[in-house]
Amino acid sequence: MLAMLAMLAWSAAPLAASSVRGAVELVESRSNSVLRYKDFAGVVVWLEPVSPAASRASASSTPPVFEMKQKNKMFVPHLLAIPVGAAVAFPNLDPIFHNAFSNFNGQLFDVGLYRPGSSRTVRFQREGVVRVFCNIHPTMSAVIMVLKDPYFAVSTKTGTFEISGVPAGEYRLHVFHERATAEALQSLERQIVVQNATVVLPPIQISEAGYLSAPHTNKFGKPYPRVIEDHRTYQESDQ
Repeated sequence: MLAMLAMLAWSAAPLAASSVRGAVELVESRSNSVLRYKDFAGVVVWLEPVSPAASRASASSTPPVFEMKQKNKMFVPHLLAIPVGAAVAFPNLDPIFHNAFSNFNGQLFDVGLYRPGSSRTVRFQREGVVRVFCNIHPTMSAVIMVLKDPYFAVSTKTGTFEISGVPAGEYRLHVFHERATAEALQSLERQIVVQNATVVLPPIQISEAGYLSAPHTNKFGKPYPRVIEDHRTYQESDQ
């Protein structure tokens, strides 16, 4: 009986967890923030469990509500990484109307036109890359990375990252950066083994050589009309 109780207690105990650390560097870039300021922020690094031991661990609590502000006609932060099932609030902190939407890749959504000081919330139930725009302001864009496993981090300005709470096991390392091609990102994938100690990865260089900026349309799939920022005269229509 005591042996059975001990076995139950052991099986209920949380798996020992470690962390995975490293740094990324953006190379062959044409971005002013990279060339002038060495800003390597906005790279998502995540681990996909390969071994059964690693895949047993998952986020058991309800994911928190994340926030992507609309301020000074920008989405802040520009890149957000969240787990599947989490919600994102889009508060409008500008003195003008906004309309956040995504109409290709990832999860489709459209929160509609809403006034200054208000907010809209979207829950993301599908894994993938969600590219976010504003239906009024063509220069506004952002990226939400929705991940099925809770083992991820976003690089800081200096390029460093740390994924905490990683159980021992084997993982596939993935990297995402919006100005890198799918081929460049796929070439950086690798298998890693996490044991009961911090894993320090070698530097990861991400090439932006093949990146081509493409214009986007409004939520109706058409070119943006003349921007009208006065909410008293703006009317949402299929323009």
